[in-house]
Amino acid sequence: MKKFILIAALALGVAFAASAQPRAIGARLGYAMEASYQHTVSNADFVEVNLGTFGYHNLSIASTYNFMIAQPAWTDRGEWGFYAGPGLAFSFFSGTTIAVQAQVGLEYTFWFPLQLAIDLKPQFGAWIGNHASGFYTGGLYGFAPALSVRYRF
Repeated sequence: MKKFILIAALALGVAFAASAQPRAIGARLGYAMEASYQHTVSNADFVEVNLGTFGYHNLSIASTYNFMIAQPAWTDRGEWGFYAGPGLAFSFFSGTTIAVQAQVGLEYTFWFPLQLAIDLKPQFGAWIGNHASGFYTGGLYGFAPALSVRYRF
C-alpha cells in the first residue's frame, strides 16, 4: 500500500509540474509549412517540435532546444524574447534525410494568449535515397525567414 501511495504521489507531482510549464501550439510558415509545439523546460528555455513539409516536398519532423538569450522590455504589455538553439531533423520522401539544425529567432507574446515569432532554421545533413546519397542542400533554404503564429497556454 505504501508503494502505491508513493507511486501515485510521484505521478501526481510529475503531472502537476508538467502542467505548470507554459506551452504554445500553432503553425510555422516560410520555406516550410509546419505544425509547431513549444514546451518550456526551465526558466524561459524551451523545446520546439515541428511536423510538416520542409521545402514542400517531404514530410519532416524536427526538434530544437532553444535557449532564451534575452527578454528585452521594449513594451509595457506583452513579452519579447530572443532565442537560439541546436536541434535535429528527419525527413522522408523518396529517401531519408538526417540533419542537424540551428534556430535563431525573435518572438513576441501578447498580453492575451497569442505568440508571434520570426526565425531562421537552416539544416545541414545528408540524404540517403534508393540508389544514391549526398549532402542535403535543401536545408540551406532554412536561412529564409519563417513566421510562426501560436496559441500560448
